[in-house]
Amino acid sequence: MRLDRLLGITLELMAKQRVTAAELAAKFEVSVRTVYRDVELINQAGIPVASFTGADGGFELMNGFFLTRQHFSVDDLSVIYTLLKAMQGAMGGAVAPAMRKLASLHPALAANEESGKAVILNMSTQEHDRDIVHRLFQAIRQSRVVELAYTGTSASGIRSERSVEPLNLLWEKGVWYLEAYCRLRQARRYFRVSRIARLDVTETTFAPRRISDEPAQETEQGIQAHLRFDLSVCTRVLEQFPGECTYQGDRINVHKTFYTKEYALSVIASYGTKVDIVSPDELRDDVIAHIEAIRHHYRKNKEEI
Repeated sequence: MRLDRLLGITLELMAKQRVTAAELAAKFEVSVRTVYRDVELINQAGIPVASFTGADGGFELMNGFFLTRQHFSVDDLSVIYTLLKAMQGAMGGAVAPAMRKLASLHPALAANEESGKAVILNMSTQEHDRDIVHRLFQAIRQSRVVELAYTGTSASGIRSERSVEPLNLLWEKGVWYLEAYCRLRQARRYFRVSRIARLDVTETTFAPRRISDEPAQETEQGIQAHLRFDLSVCTRVLEQFPGECTYQGDRINVHKTFYTKEYALSVIASYGTKVDIVSPDELRDDVIAHIEAIRHHYRKNKEEI
């Protein structure tokens, strides 16, 4: 993830007097060209990185720049600290020194480590989603009840009104989700931020409650599809379904959950004859009907023209 890499490069620059693009490329397993792009983004974020050419060239933070609580608020530092803590499981003790450095800048970071407060990452996302995420972040921090209009996953796109107690913001595969206690369902629920049509943060506050870890999906569980792709499209398949692919001879098997039929049809149809639907049979029938509808549409247009 680019955010992890940008943070890592920044910490590397803080720890060393000067570091070369080749060293950073080797450390983060990217190309030198990518390192130059990342350093430019770091500069744009307000952290001044000087570039030096020649045999002893490289990157270093400009003289006089250092990380203090005046540059970052405790909330800013909390985001970085919590991100590092989340990475600890995958990277072991590698992130511990960086966490200690951040904690030394503001002791409240370590003190609030187990507070369970939400973390907001300024990821690339649409303006509508970004606005909702920021408002939800504040609602979570202030323990305020949120009223929202939510479009479900059914094909009919029915919109429901919900009153929820926001608990956390989650980021998964490029999508923001709100984890909340739904007062209508009286259970924990996950709401995709992009499907929130209207959001009102009320003045009503709520106290933390014990919530059972029952399955927290909405009433629809999605379409469990088994797809089999031709190797000629393997690059695209591996990019579109990361972690969901297995090889079987000259084919690639993918087990995927589609939460809307429309999305399933659009993805499968885009592969043409390079994909077979192993299951379910109903999805295969839906794809046939979808293709026939397209065929009828263009035949009708041709006759009218």
